[in-house]
Amino acid sequence: MNLSNRTFNRLLFIPIAAVLFLMIGYQYVCPADIYTEADEDLPSKITSKFNFTERDLDRHVDFNIRGDDVMVFLHIQKTGGTTFGRHLVKNIQLEQPCDCMPGQRKCTCHRPGRAESWLFSRFSTGWSCGLHADWTELTSCVPVAREEEKTENFYYITMLRDPVSRFLSEWKHVQRGATWKTALHMCDGRPPTQDELPACYSGEDWTGVPLADFMSCPSNLANNRQVRMLADLSLVGCYNMSSVSELERGRVLLASAKANLRNMVFYGLTEFQRKTQYLFERTFGLRFIRAFTQINSTRAASVGISEKVRWRIEGLNALDVELYEYAKELFLRRYQHNRQRQRQEERERRWQERQHRQRLHRTYLAELWRLGGGGGGEEEEQGKGLEEVVTTEDYSSQVVRW
Repeated sequence: MNLSNRTFNRLLFIPIAAVLFLMIGYQYVCPADIYTEADEDLPSKITSKFNFTERDLDRHVDFNIRGDDVMVFLHIQKTGGTTFGRHLVKNIQLEQPCDCMPGQRKCTCHRPGRAESWLFSRFSTGWSCGLHADWTELTSCVPVAREEEKTENFYYITMLRDPVSRFLSEWKHVQRGATWKTALHMCDGRPPTQDELPACYSGEDWTGVPLADFMSCPSNLANNRQVRMLADLSLVGCYNMSSVSELERGRVLLASAKANLRNMVFYGLTEFQRKTQYLFERTFGLRFIRAFTQINSTRAASVGISEKVRWRIEGLNALDVELYEYAKELFLRRYQHNRQRQRQEERERRWQERQHRQRLHRTYLAELWRLGGGGGGEEEEQGKGLEEVVTTEDYSSQVVRW
């Protein structure tokens, strides 16, 4: 290579290097957007009423579907549990999807390569612990039901709903003939007696019951159902109402329900379908195929009630109202925590990508300089002089030398 060719290569090198520097500077000044969702999807300022720890908010788990982990779905009536349960068996991206045959209610949800189920729910294992089994029943029954598979890690999940809407939805369901009379209500090894849990109706069902009659039955399990189904009933003598005072019973059950809900790895809220999907995916590292849909035109929403009736329903469900207030704040704080964590992860990922691009650019420039004839004697001195000339300035007015 003669002197004129080397001089030409070096002159060509200068504009190429300048373009590369501008590209790198642009990556710093104009980084790619992280989210496609609108900012209004983020929760507004949350009024803090409860004290939650970092552990309460950060509930990510490495769910080992190939190992011994099992997801246990506690299905509370009229909380959107049927829809969510179908999502679990039909809408998750899995290496081995659940096998759902047309006309059959249950799906086979086996682990990859093993004839064992990773999901304990109505649509996978059926009502193995009784119809709509509660926390007291499930925690006693599930380990026994799974004993043959020697499963050790149970992750309990559930759905909650605004208490007034849930109560009205249950009333409409009972009005159409639902009874749930086959529920076991097992507690401390036995079901409640007739005296402990008297029926609200004398016939086969309560079809056509007026709302006033539905609210008037003192033993109606629709009252504070969410607290009852999430609490440890053995703490208050199960269904024996004479074991502790009504006030103390309510205090203990509410505290137990809050603790069990807080310690659950995940729960969703019917009123926040998109956020429920997001939190589930972040918690378990699983992804849904189709997005959740928020449906507001429910039967409960179509029921017109007066303010007086609403106050009466809230009074009958005072424990559920307080639990839902607690659950809603915790849910939104978990969502906010995860979004902030995701932003941080994206920033770290982009920083690592920029570092990688810079290393590639430096390697490319060094190779380009070498091919241009750099190195050795007088030419090396000329190269050093050129390196001093090839400087640029970023948008923060900090001189960057390459």
